Amino acid sequence: MPEIPKTVDQLLAEARSPLHRLTPSQAAAAAREEGALLVDTRYGALRDRDGLIPGAVVVERNELEWRLDPQCPYRLPEATHHDLRVIVLCNEGYASSFAALSLRQLGLRRATDVIGGFQAWAAAGMPVTPPGAEPSVPTPHLPPHGRPS
Repeated sequence: MPEIPKTVDQLLAEARSPLHRLTPSQAAAAAREEGALLVDTRYGALRDRDGLIPGAVVVERNELEWRLDPQCPYRLPEATHHDLRVIVLCNEGYASSFAALSLRQLGLRRATDVIGGFQAWAAAGMPVTPPGAEPSVPTPHLPPHGRPS
């Protein structure tokens, strides 16, 4: 018997069930006090419009797994072990839940996301670099042969 299709809300609830999601202030404290890696996955137009999170690594969503897999040759220098605490932010806290789940499936068991994403971060008065600034931690793009197509 075929599986009954799920709704996106059901998939989102399933993605979030293993996550200990953080408020913006909890995420900022984790980065400051525990060295957690903040990862901004918003696309360029949103970063240009709304600004950046100081100290966050900018990784496009389509490169996230390659950049944070400790076993991948295209990983970020920070992605050295599976115990790394990664906190993902998207624009509003939806896509970041799916991204955090994907990172957990790669073995990054402490990956999570921020409730409300960047918009909640900014609304909570957390630090934001004005639009047009360069990322504090620039991330080069993968070479064309760096991932499967």
